[in-house]
Amino acid sequence: MTIGTRLFTLLRGSPVGSDADGNRYYQDRRLPPPGQRRRRWVMYGGVKEASAIPAEWHSWLHYTTDAPLTGAPRRAWQKPHLPNMTGTALNYLPPGHDYKGGHRAAATGDYESWTPES
Repeated sequence: MTIGTRLFTLLRGSPVGSDADGNRYYQDRRLPPPGQRRRRWVMYGGVKEASAIPAEWHSWLHYTTDAPLTGAPRRAWQKPHLPNMTGTALNYLPPGHDYKGGHRAAATGDYESWTPES
């Protein structure tokens, strides 16, 4: 984070809470003029990656809810966060990609290639 962001947070920010990843969430101390909303922002605890914000805090940051949904339990189907690996050596490459040898499994089933009739 920059010195400007840190200074802005110190002077104008009111802490709202934090998550398990160490991200801290703030909103503007001052009440906004009528018809406007209070500014909300996050100070990342580690790597600055927007996809690392949990859904309960994402909804609060984007004014979907008035309060963060921190009391909601994690469901069995919810997976832990995985960072976006695009552009790294760990990125996803589908079968048949040139970087994986360029060979994919042969087509199976009822597929027949089209050939023009003479």
